Parts: sequence; structure tokens; C-alpha cells
Amino acid sequence: MAVPKHKTSKSKRDKRRAHDKIASPAVGTCPGCGEAKLPHHACPECGEYKGKSVIVKDED
Repeated sequence: MAVPKHKTSKSKRDKRRAHDKIASPAVGTCPGCGEAKLPHHACPECGEYKGKSVIVKDED
């Protein structure tokens, strides 16, 4: 079994982990209402997807 000869320093460890961060989700704008929405999803505000109303929203 492989055993390291020397302790890995904090600097070396953190440089290795520099690329492991979680990427933030891509967010676009809805062409209908201008609100933020995820790509390839219906808009949570107006309920449109690709120019068609797919979710009926109740007007309170």
C-alpha cells in the first residue's frame, strides 16, 4: 500500500482543491416578463416556455 513520505502542506492541498468549487447555476431572463429563470425551464413568474403559456397562473 502506498504511504506518503512527507506531509502535504496546506498550500499544496489548497492549490489542488482550487478547481473543486461548485459552479453557480446559469440564469437567463424571460423574454415575456423579464424575470430571471433557469434555461430550458418554464418561467416561474409568468408560466411561459418558448413563447407559449404552459403554466396557468392564478391572478389574486
